[in-house]
Amino acid sequence: MSNLIYIQVEPRNVNFINRVMEGYEYLGVVSTLDRFAGILVIRATPDTAGEVHKILAHLPVSVQYIER
Repeated sequence: MSNLIYIQVEPRNVNFINRVMEGYEYLGVVSTLDRFAGILVIRATPDTAGEVHKILAHLPVSVQYIER
């Protein structure tokens, strides 16, 4: 499992994803790669990557994993 998690969300949900990660005490640090396409990378640690995946799976917005 990679510590770099690449996802795509609707551009309007970029800030939501960032706030969720902040709320979880930065289990992962979110960086926007393309704000118009909603492409983000979440930098997690080996210890937190699994938790980040679980959180993303239960969000009320569509999250697609992408390859980079």
